[in-house]
Amino acid sequence: MKQVRLLILVLSVLFIAACGGDDYESKNVDPNLSDNVGNFSGLNEAGEEFSVADLQGHWWVADFIFTNCTTVCLPMTSNMVTLQGMLEDEGLDDVKLLSFSVDPDNDTPEVLTDYANEYGADLNRWTFLTGYDFETIQNYSLETFKSLVDAPDEGDDQVEHGTRFFLIDPEGNIKSHYSGMNSEELEAIVNDIKNFQ
Repeated sequence: MKQVRLLILVLSVLFIAACGGDDYESKNVDPNLSDNVGNFSGLNEAGEEFSVADLQGHWWVADFIFTNCTTVCLPMTSNMVTLQGMLEDEGLDDVKLLSFSVDPDNDTPEVLTDYANEYGADLNRWTFLTGYDFETIQNYSLETFKSLVDAPDEGDDQVEHGTRFFLIDPEGNIKSHYSGMNSEELEAIVNDIKNFQ
């Protein structure tokens, strides 16, 4: 009986972690903790070298997406666009946005540029990062953000990943996280930036 319960638990966790599921793993991140993002680097949408160290001195919001995602990335990116506008409206011009691609083999800088343009991303504020291998971003997401990234099942092209937005302070510390699927949480991000500053 214990083995059956364990199997059900494991299967439930795997189901929830799917691309369309809730970001269960991020719930292990305590919003009061300040895990540091370290110095992760890759190529931005212009094909230029870019590191999270380039965001030193700025508040920034990060998420994990990929351009041919057919489920959660669509509302996540739409919400990030809305957040971009809210930051502009509030005069928070120094706050940056960073989207890590979890499908770097397909998300070349050119593909990310097209994606950014399609959504109306302000590339002076918002960076799209690629140029690393899948295992590198998988490990970085899990170890740093406590957010699961899994390769697609055989015959599928949909990477499994979390759906949280992460707020990072100017020293590179993760201050809090929010549902990237819930537009109602965008106001909380803006308010938290104002309150933390």
